[in-house]
Amino acid sequence: MTIGFVPTRRTVFSTAEAIRYKREILQHLTGLGGIDVVDIEGINEEGLLFDDRDVPSVVERMRDVDGVFFPHCNFGSEALVGKVAKAIGKPVLLWGPRDDAPLPDGVRTRDTQCGLFATGKVLRRFGVPFTYLTNSRYTDRYFEEGFRRFAQVCNVVKASRNLRILQIAPRPDSFWTMMVNEGELLEKFGVTITPVTLSDVCRLSISLQKEKGTAFRCQMEQLKERFQCSLVSEDELGRIAALKLSVQEFCRKFDCRAAAIQCWNALQDDLGIMPCLANGLLADEGIPVTCETDIHGAISSLLLQASS
Repeated sequence: MTIGFVPTRRTVFSTAEAIRYKREILQHLTGLGGIDVVDIEGINEEGLLFDDRDVPSVVERMRDVDGVFFPHCNFGSEALVGKVAKAIGKPVLLWGPRDDAPLPDGVRTRDTQCGLFATGKVLRRFGVPFTYLTNSRYTDRYFEEGFRRFAQVCNVVKASRNLRILQIAPRPDSFWTMMVNEGELLEKFGVTITPVTLSDVCRLSISLQKEKGTAFRCQMEQLKERFQCSLVSEDELGRIAALKLSVQEFCRKFDCRAAAIQCWNALQDDLGIMPCLANGLLADEGIPVTCETDIHGAISSLLLQASS
């Protein structure tokens, strides 16, 4: 997970204070763990977004991130944030620190909350959806929890792009709830359905069990280590292992990240087993498999997996 770090300031407030706070926030983020941060250091002397001339360079550096965090180190430059966020097209997080008390002469060092309201309004005009965290200290638990939730959202958005789902056989006739509009999924969401026949999967399963290759033997050993298998025969256990490997191979072949299988009753006629354990094993390895050829369920499973 890679998050872009684009701190912003406005010229009428203290530049030195904005730079100091930017450094503290960046240091705190890099210490959270599990998230890579791409900053804008070197684009200008300050590593802050405040000059319209820097927008193209900032956009170019953020092109491969999964989301963009715009900490307002003071009021911020709302128009520039809007331009950058619109051009990048990735999830956006707005946040700023709680405003300090004014200086003895009445000067405000940040006025962050007002700037965040302005940026939020500009983003709405640009048609850019965003997540907003209320003003807090970056050391507050609220900030860390909110930032990690945003990272999870970014991961869901990332997972939802260019999805390819393996469809193993059509839905069972009586399950009308599993009807999908394949064309709409592709046109609206870029989701591609790759169909294979149940016969294809069963043939590969039978072949894998018969050949007893390295992958099959390893899978059998793992099953015996993880589960109490005394109530099933070696042959039945082998069919489960082979089915799991077969579905996994078709997902690899067609670059599918999830599968939906017609789990009854043709499968029982062809292989003599239920696919439930094989489905669970695949889910453990990051390939969710849904029953009754539930395409929507497969998509939902992927998104839930990404959010966790």
